[in-house]
Amino acid sequence: MTRSVRILGPSVLLGVALLAVFAGLALGGGADAPAIGDPGALVRYALPVMKLVVNLGVALTLGTILIALFALDSTRPAYSRALDVAAAGAGVYTVASAGTAFYTFMNITGTRFSLGNDFGQKLAVFFTDVEVGQAWLITTLIAAAVTVLCFAVRNQTGLFFVGVLALASLVPMAEQGHAAGAANHAQAVNGLGLHILFAAVWVGGLLALVILKRELEGVELTRALSRYSTVALICFIVVAISGYVSAQLRIGTWESLLSPYGLLVILKVAALVALGMFGAMYRRWVIQRMPQPGAASKVAVSRAARTSTRLFWTLAVTEVGFMGIASGFAAALARTATPVPQEAPQEGTPAILLTGDPLPPPLQPSSFITGWDIDLIWMLVCGFGIFFYLCGVWRLHKRGDTWSVLRTISWIAGLLLLFYLTSGATNLYQRYLFSLHMLGHMGLTMAVPVLLAPGAPFTLALRALRKRTDGSRGPREWVLIFVHSKFSSFISHGVIAAVLFAGSLWAFYYSPLLRWAMEEHIGHEWMIAHFVITGYLFVNALIGVDPGPPRLGYPMRLLLLMATMAMHAFFGISIMMSTGLFAADWFGAMGRTWGPTPLEDQYIGGGIAWSVGEIPTIILAIIVAVQWAKSDTREQKRNDRSESRSDDAKLRAYNEQLAKLAAKDDADKDRV
Repeated sequence: MTRSVRILGPSVLLGVALLAVFAGLALGGGADAPAIGDPGALVRYALPVMKLVVNLGVALTLGTILIALFALDSTRPAYSRALDVAAAGAGVYTVASAGTAFYTFMNITGTRFSLGNDFGQKLAVFFTDVEVGQAWLITTLIAAAVTVLCFAVRNQTGLFFVGVLALASLVPMAEQGHAAGAANHAQAVNGLGLHILFAAVWVGGLLALVILKRELEGVELTRALSRYSTVALICFIVVAISGYVSAQLRIGTWESLLSPYGLLVILKVAALVALGMFGAMYRRWVIQRMPQPGAASKVAVSRAARTSTRLFWTLAVTEVGFMGIASGFAAALARTATPVPQEAPQEGTPAILLTGDPLPPPLQPSSFITGWDIDLIWMLVCGFGIFFYLCGVWRLHKRGDTWSVLRTISWIAGLLLLFYLTSGATNLYQRYLFSLHMLGHMGLTMAVPVLLAPGAPFTLALRALRKRTDGSRGPREWVLIFVHSKFSSFISHGVIAAVLFAGSLWAFYYSPLLRWAMEEHIGHEWMIAHFVITGYLFVNALIGVDPGPPRLGYPMRLLLLMATMAMHAFFGISIMMSTGLFAADWFGAMGRTWGPTPLEDQYIGGGIAWSVGEIPTIILAIIVAVQWAKSDTREQKRNDRSESRSDDAKLRAYNEQLAKLAAKDDADKDRV
């Protein structure tokens, strides 16, 4: 049965996926010949098939790496076998990406294949000068690097960075397809990127378990499946939410659900619902009846447990089939015309040409309540951040430990503020008004960290997460590795954190990074993450309790705080005194007819950096001063308790020493 399941699982996935992609192409017309520039039937059918193989290859790569990192013992045969499987998946990913790039070139240009110099020159121009060609070239090169590294890197910490590199290959993919030129470009890219990533982990994780069946038996299989099941539940939630957002942007109205694109979406949703039901069966019934820790020997495994294990493999192969249906329809959807046109705007107002979206309504005080532009990534980050934090608090409560209510409130308030700054009025207007951009920036780098750092998330995680005893690395083990790493100790040091905190302001606004963050969606997301992290590091070095390098003394902390306050003030004044516009061809070219002029708005932004940005700094100074006073009080109390326990031994010894010195002085005087 072992061999049959290992072969049957991937075969079912690929076979069902191919049937689904051809059915989807027939239903949606994705392979129909265009009126002009037909590349031929081979290209029209091969391109979606190659994209399907790309999706399956990256899924197997990411899913297997995740299983190896979080579910397997690196000293067991299953771990080594998993890396071989990941390398094979990356190899398929590489070849399929190259094939997709080749067929994409033929599809876009309508060029027929030939061995002539003209074909080769056009292909070279496509890979070097055309954006979509560059994207597929980058994806192919990264996939090739991941293939080599999966063979070469066997250490789990090194494998983590290989996984990060594999994740990076998804960025060009997220920027392509229907999201590339869509209105609401940011939401489209976020939705597609999250959908690709979490669907890949979901599909690839289960496929990896099926392929590793021979190496995973008994209790080891139960552990791996239980850990994968938790990840699969998270993936199901994210895939469902991101899929809804993506479909809503492309379908538009309920009537469009009856379009070919809408019908394919309905079929894909049906497969998703079925997959969710499989996940519920695993968690509620199958896993609990499989061999459990404590029944280590095969003799101790009950007949019911063996029956449940066989049932799991039957369900796993069936679930893989439904994953093939969803994957096939997804590949067909990428080639199907959407009811809502996704072309990049070629004319319109300056704001539409620059951002892809029209100008928002004039900014009013009420806009800070009614104005919203949801960032799906940060909405999910904040939602999961609150949920898992509360789960940690609840776990401590169940075992009789306590956790500060004020820390919980501070953490939740910080994430709610982060959600508002990334999805509220500041996010809606930050591309058009420098002042709102600066307000959001100051909130991200100063206000949010002041609330998050007292929440002590790493301390809570280390107390609440269970310690692994089977040789694998769980979340707790990875947190410990991170907080005790040399890199973490370096960037968490008070002086380094202060340099990063203050220096980022100047490096960002007085370099092309500002324009990159405005123009490119990935730049905007990087900006948010960077400023939140650098702000958190600085605040945690001043008032935090999370583990890290030894904190500076309170006088040095206040000195650093005063220095950064001066840097902030000088930075704000420099903006206010500037006679030229930052990113003039962006903020000065929006065609905005309401609100202050771009230069006046920039002056307001400088005032925000100077004044509003100092409020959290003053709060930090007060907290540091209070902590300093409490520290002195605690130290005095410790000294008093120590003296009380020793019956003032130190004081008596000191008095005796003074008496001896006095007696010596008297003796010296007598001799004189």
